[in-house]
Amino acid sequence: MTVRGAEMLREELKNLKSVERPRIIQAIAEARGHGDLKENAEYHAAKEQQGFVEGRIKEIEAKLSNTQIIDVTAVDAKGKVVFGSTVLLLDLQNESQISYRIVGEDEADIKTGLISYTSPIARALIGKNEGDEVTFSAPGGEKRYEIVEVRYE
Repeated sequence: MTVRGAEMLREELKNLKSVERPRIIQAIAEARGHGDLKENAEYHAAKEQQGFVEGRIKEIEAKLSNTQIIDVTAVDAKGKVVFGSTVLLLDLQNESQISYRIVGEDEADIKTGLISYTSPIARALIGKNEGDEVTFSAPGGEKRYEIVEVRYE
């Protein structure tokens, strides 16, 4: 996981513990005040939310305790594509350029140029150098790119 990804998870965890958890506890208390819990939809909805939030808290805590955080700015990969690097690519079929940053699965968001290290394109890129050509199979067919630049930011 990248440093940025770990920070995002820590922020989400803080929000869940300090904002969402107290809000749900309050909602449960209010719903209990409405009487019979068997037919109380507000109570059941709040309990369901509580289960989701507690599960997410446990999931994030487990990820943060079991993951290795990689600071790509401290890596000297000498132009090689590694986890956490940002890669500027030239599409050899239509001459357009695109930039991707290779991140962990939790951080991936293709719309913002963050791709998971497990994606087909990332697997094809990792270990390659600036100037190399990369070919890989995508859902839309075979793609060919040239690695224009590799940045460690």
